[in-house]
Amino acid sequence: MIKIGVDTGGTFTDFVYLKNGKWEIFKVLSTPEDPSNAVLEGLKKIGGQKRDITHGTTVATNAVLERKGAKTAFVTNKGFEDIIYIGRQNRKDLYDLTYKRPPPLIPADLRFGIDCRVDSKGEIIKDLEEKQITDLIEIIKTKNVQSVAVCFLFSFLNPEHENILKERLETEGFYVSVSNQIVPEFREYERASTTVVNSYVMPKMERYLKKIRRNIPDADRFRVIQSNGGIISPETASSEPVRTVLSGPAGGVIGAFFVGQTVGRKKLITFDMGGTSTDVSLIDEKIPFTTESSISDFPLKIPVIDIHTVGAGGGSIAYLDEGGSLNVGPESAGANPGPVCYGKGEKLTVTDANLFLGRLIPDFFLSGSMELDTDRLNYYFDHYSKKWNIPPESLAEGILKIANTKMERAIRVISVERGHNPKDFSLFTYGGAGGLHAAFLARNLKIPEVIIPKNPGIFSAFGMLLSDVVKDYSLTVMIKADYSKRQHIKKMFLQLEKKAFDDLLREGIYKNDIYIDRYLDMRYKGQSFELIIPYSENFIDDFHKTHQKIYGYKTDKDVEIVNIRIRATGKTEKPALERIEKGEVDPEDALIRWDYVYFDGKKIKTMVLSREKLKAGNRVKGPAIIVEYSSTTVISPFSECYVDDYGNLILKVRG
Repeated sequence: MIKIGVDTGGTFTDFVYLKNGKWEIFKVLSTPEDPSNAVLEGLKKIGGQKRDITHGTTVATNAVLERKGAKTAFVTNKGFEDIIYIGRQNRKDLYDLTYKRPPPLIPADLRFGIDCRVDSKGEIIKDLEEKQITDLIEIIKTKNVQSVAVCFLFSFLNPEHENILKERLETEGFYVSVSNQIVPEFREYERASTTVVNSYVMPKMERYLKKIRRNIPDADRFRVIQSNGGIISPETASSEPVRTVLSGPAGGVIGAFFVGQTVGRKKLITFDMGGTSTDVSLIDEKIPFTTESSISDFPLKIPVIDIHTVGAGGGSIAYLDEGGSLNVGPESAGANPGPVCYGKGEKLTVTDANLFLGRLIPDFFLSGSMELDTDRLNYYFDHYSKKWNIPPESLAEGILKIANTKMERAIRVISVERGHNPKDFSLFTYGGAGGLHAAFLARNLKIPEVIIPKNPGIFSAFGMLLSDVVKDYSLTVMIKADYSKRQHIKKMFLQLEKKAFDDLLREGIYKNDIYIDRYLDMRYKGQSFELIIPYSENFIDDFHKTHQKIYGYKTDKDVEIVNIRIRATGKTEKPALERIEKGEVDPEDALIRWDYVYFDGKKIKTMVLSREKLKAGNRVKGPAIIVEYSSTTVISPFSECYVDDYGNLILKVRG
């Protein structure tokens, strides 16, 4: 069986596959107008039968960001129709006097209230009447609604009304999401927002996955990676597409954790720089996850790998801001028109700056399969240099320094701002552009070591092949934390675990391959937010210790258990990392040529090396450029690297 990982990005769609015992990789330009075209093109190129395909998709993400989802209605209790508009009192830009929240995905005329009610104990105090259902169906049909999001108060305690309405709406041909199946937890705004996003993207995701499934052989096994790092069937992804919003970046974190475990690095800061954005995450002996994420300012109350994203990638566009200062991003040139050097774009990007400074080698970009237009690049650098009154080399280095500053800030958010010292971690770098910037970020953050895996430009696709089937379940309980309630808590866990086993068995996982992790969402009485604590016999003491570590204090106040949650993992077979051939310290065989490259305003004679010819034990002292099919790595003048037994580049950075 051929194992294939597919990762759709803003600029390229990446493929990594194991065929006849040999790993192969390649990239194709993404097709934003219909991402499935690039996926099917790559799968056709690979060929074969009975393939095992794992796919990371940006369809749900882009549908929300670009406001191109389905026409959706929102149904809730009468009097609460505007909950998704009112939201919370928090504002993203606290000191922006002109700040306006983005409008909700569903306009006021498509928000409906039904006069039914479940109370805070889960008891029905007002029934759902048939006439209200038929009236609702008639109205939304006249408004050409495709999809419906249903979120009634306290449905996580009693889902009867939601389930009745779901059945009737589906009978009439609507796509339907109900909150008790998406987020069976309290906090009605976050629950409603998550359900709305799910309904908004559901029709588009279903069409997308059906097209791929229809155009590949029936014998192929096809699964989708979700935001929590696990894989699910296309049927589950079609009905719960909100779980795929961070689909692609999750694969990279899974891969970094696996490689880190293999090479003995348990504390990693992952740095994934692609064409459109940069994603960072912090691994402190385990993969981090959170239930407090958002997309385009819409909260999502689902467990996801804790990844922070900034709009700085290889395609990020340089411009002068309103104050006349040079700036970069978040707008990206994407795949079409792309950077200037790709032949269509007319705005300078981070990729163009790297090429202009000699850090990208045009002869070896995608192993020479894609031509970069250096004459066009020089023309536009000369044009903007005169227009902005900045010397060309200073302009290029300025673009890179600004991009580096934005990415450095993102890493500080997940490390320094959460009580972690970057010095204690290794920077694990991947993505097509990551190796061009990693050494400079490590120096600025005083991170002593950078790890660059083999084939970093398609590493997220590789990580997808390492993913297990993972499903998360939760239940709001709102009880006082008390050691005397251990048996009661365990009984509630068992209710969720039964559902988890049933679902994973339907996903094709054998019972002996299913593992359960238990968690408690806990807080001090009176607090508004919770900490997720792994369940143990000493769960209250664990909560106090975690609170002390994160916030710097603990108190004698009563502790509450707000939610119980489990993570059910179905283990899958994983490919092993291959060891590479041993070599001498000096990598003479890998030397291609010498070039002149700009560093800090100076042209420096620099080695250009082929990564494919590097062997375990080789050492490279900077400056050097290491080229390979999917990426380019810059060994700066203040760093040196060695090649480990698995072909990873290990950079040691001097301050």
